[in-house]
Amino acid sequence: MTRVTGRGERGGRKVGPMTSTDSAAQKAPAKDPWDLPDVSGLVVGVLGGTGPQGKGLAYRLARAGQKVIIGSRAADRAQAAADELGHGVEGADNAETARRSDIVIVAVPWDGHGKTLESLREELVGKLVVDCVNPLGFDKKGAYALKPEEGSAAEQAAVLLPDSRVTAAFHHLSAVLLEDPEVEEIDTDVMVLGEERADVEIVQALAGRIPGMRGIFAGRLRNAHQVESLVANLISVNRRYKAHAGLRVTDV
Repeated sequence: MTRVTGRGERGGRKVGPMTSTDSAAQKAPAKDPWDLPDVSGLVVGVLGGTGPQGKGLAYRLARAGQKVIIGSRAADRAQAAADELGHGVEGADNAETARRSDIVIVAVPWDGHGKTLESLREELVGKLVVDCVNPLGFDKKGAYALKPEEGSAAEQAAVLLPDSRVTAAFHHLSAVLLEDPEVEEIDTDVMVLGEERADVEIVQALAGRIPGMRGIFAGRLRNAHQVESLVANLISVNRRYKAHAGLRVTDV
């Protein structure tokens, strides 16, 4: 006798409605947040690479084996700084640095931030931009945070570079430690912000190329203001304790 399988049965086995537990069990496992891409073959450009912060980052990344180009308004000034750093670092003007790089770190002074990015909008199309600029003011009481109209330096970069992939990172690093060849490791975490997970993970991986550093996801660009502002507090810490303080995120 031929059996007809009715509704709710498959091959004689009755099948009930799928529950939320069943659905959850079928979902792919969560991605390991520490499974980061290999960025060793990417070229990193540093705009403002002749200043202490940019020069220090360029030195650390190049020392770790990354290909680095220092950018400046004057190519000869950039090349002089590159020659000083060694480790295969090259120097070029800002436009050439942006064109030749896969990742572009923005380490220019805050007062020149907007004009610099506006002038490089075409060269930065499609590039992964990492803004590490901290809008700060100084008076006799010390450093204090400024609030850009767009919300933060990183958000200003996103507005000025609509065709770039803007992230924010490397805000809380001591230029003194970065530039010191006697310092083997930089004991700190780097808070990385951005809109696309893939872009954030590239920057996390780049931070991790420097011995002692970890890149930690810290939210979207709308949260960049408080990350940039924290530098004012670190400056106060450093002055009081004669230190070069950084940050560590616990339990991750």
